[in-house]
Amino acid sequence: MTDTQHTYPLTGRVVRNTGAHYVVETAPGHEINCKVKGNFRIKGLRTTNPVAVGDMVSVGAPGPDGTAYIIDVLDRRNYIVRRSINLSKQSHIIAANVDQAVLVASLAHPTTSTNFIDRFLATAEAYRVHAVLCINKTDLLTEPEDRELLQAVVYLYRSIGYDVVCVSARTGEGLDELRELLRGKVSLFSGNSGVGKSTLVNDLIPGIEQRTAEISAVHDQGMHTTTFSELFHLPGDPEGCIIDTPGVRGFGTVDFDKADVSHYFPEMFAIGRDCRFGNCTHVHEPGCAVRAAIEEGRIAQSRYASYLSILDDSADDKYRKPF
Repeated sequence: MTDTQHTYPLTGRVVRNTGAHYVVETAPGHEINCKVKGNFRIKGLRTTNPVAVGDMVSVGAPGPDGTAYIIDVLDRRNYIVRRSINLSKQSHIIAANVDQAVLVASLAHPTTSTNFIDRFLATAEAYRVHAVLCINKTDLLTEPEDRELLQAVVYLYRSIGYDVVCVSARTGEGLDELRELLRGKVSLFSGNSGVGKSTLVNDLIPGIEQRTAEISAVHDQGMHTTTFSELFHLPGDPEGCIIDTPGVRGFGTVDFDKADVSHYFPEMFAIGRDCRFGNCTHVHEPGCAVRAAIEEGRIAQSRYASYLSILDDSADDKYRKPF
């Protein structure tokens, strides 16, 4: 069927976002280049990008140059946002209508901080998106202390209840387990620059050739190679796809009310029911079950440090209530 035989508006899914332009897939193998009007906004939502990869949208008829306009965004099943604390006071929708969010992290070259991991996981909790922690570059962890660190990180997050998979894009270790976790799902891939996210995507979907780059020797950080978000279909899996996103340096939280932050740390939320006060912030109140659990080693100090850092975000009005 040619474009002239289509009845517009058409409904499709946004599969690529280059900033000013979008690509909408209206049927398998049929894509339309799209734009949004300058004043296009979604009611009640202020973000840097009113349309995100994964959105289901209505598209008008293309013009003479083949470009159409997105005229409406259908109700989202969910979405997940971030804010760059250092660079922006606005929120940015990473992706919409996802089944799970996969955080790709590495424990060497570069090292993903537990603060970054915890902020990502807390955001996934806040937006009710299932999260998976994927630890890449395990082939670089050759020293005994490196393997001990890996075991400690895996134990920590599995004990909280998260899916954790250890992989090496270079050797293929763990890729079959990761493929099984992705099967039949729309999976957002996110992570720091340089953790090997694009290399993993290349391994999972042969032929797409996402750009990769070497790690900066000066700062031991990755250089941004994925410059925009894009959805890729998993081979042999009609429902499965990956939304690959640009690497990020930091993960700023948004729309977190101070009283709710502990709700996004499952182990704190469970133990917090035993606090003396129902509105305990787990910072200074007497009879705090969470602080007692930290002293007893039942809650990790690193998790509590991340919790406090998010409280600092939430206490600052410039990082609150973007919606």
